[in-house]
Amino acid sequence: MTATESQPKVQPEDRPALEIPDALPLQPEDPPRVGEFWLRGRLGANAAGYLYTASTEDGRNAIVAMMTEGSADDAAARERFVNAVDELPPDSVLAHNDSDDDDLALWVAVGPIRTDDGSSAASDERLIAERRGEDVLSAVLMDRIPQAGKLRGPDFRHYWESRRRPGLFRIWPLPWPNALRPASRWALGFALLTMAVIMALAVFLAWLLFRNAQPLEPEPVIPSPTGTTTVTVTPTTPPPGSGSPTPTTGPSPTTPPTTGIPSPAPSGSPGGTPDPADKF
Repeated sequence: MTATESQPKVQPEDRPALEIPDALPLQPEDPPRVGEFWLRGRLGANAAGYLYTASTEDGRNAIVAMMTEGSADDAAARERFVNAVDELPPDSVLAHNDSDDDDLALWVAVGPIRTDDGSSAASDERLIAERRGEDVLSAVLMDRIPQAGKLRGPDFRHYWESRRRPGLFRIWPLPWPNALRPASRWALGFALLTMAVIMALAVFLAWLLFRNAQPLEPEPVIPSPTGTTTVTVTPTTPPPGSGSPTPTTGPSPTTPPTTGIPSPAPSGSPGGTPDPADKF
């Protein structure tokens, strides 16, 4: 007996079925909450928008359809989204945002999904809600319009199909009120308390550094005595070819005034010069 013959053959019906999750995890770019609905996972997506599973704080389940950032910037696409929501049965629309929110992507919560226990009734309600959400996004994308005539020319594509990130939402104020849960509130309070302690410590250290510092006072101005002569040095421009300039001091010495009376000259030659003949 060979090794191949010793191993039992596995029939296709005996193989375990692959369990495909009903929703994919949320991505970092997904908003955590729209309106009163907390998003739980992704159900599907196309160029027009995304489908999410969602629930409220009181346990109501719904399917949320939200536009992408590309389709949300197109006024015609926003109008198609609103018209598609208006065509849904009134009792199936649990909530939606206002079509006048130009800076927000439009979204709608479809239901109701009253139970989530795996029963057939819950599965049917969920499938109906998913199909209605898909109908809204398909109306935005216009992929179910019947083709008239033969296909000619290039295929039609919306100019915003490459922008497939989830729809934009406000930074502030938040589009989901009461977004802070108790754990987040504790974290926020701890952060504020830490900042207050750091600020108090900085003020205390500044007080320790500058408590013995001498106060700065301006230097006193001593007036000069009255009647004193201030000597100033005024540089003079030397003539060309001379050396360094000779400073002159001021004020210049005064010469005695002349009264017009000649001073007595000594005997001899005029001007006070002794005459050699006086020696004899």
